[in-house]
Amino acid sequence: MPKMKTNRGAAKRFSRTGSGQFKCSHSHLRHILTKKSAKRKRQLRGTTTIVAADIRAVRQMLPYA
Repeated sequence: MPKMKTNRGAAKRFSRTGSGQFKCSHSHLRHILTKKSAKRKRQLRGTTTIVAADIRAVRQMLPYA
């Protein structure tokens, strides 16, 4: 049985936490920032955890994470 391949795009976007969850950064913070409020931009900073509905897909893409 050959080794499973890691999806390299997903590997750059998601990482495991110590408790086994996946964390990622927020979207919508790259460009067109002038029309977004300061509160919205501030809340998009940092990382968040993956929603339960997406965990199965991320786990498939990152078999060794």
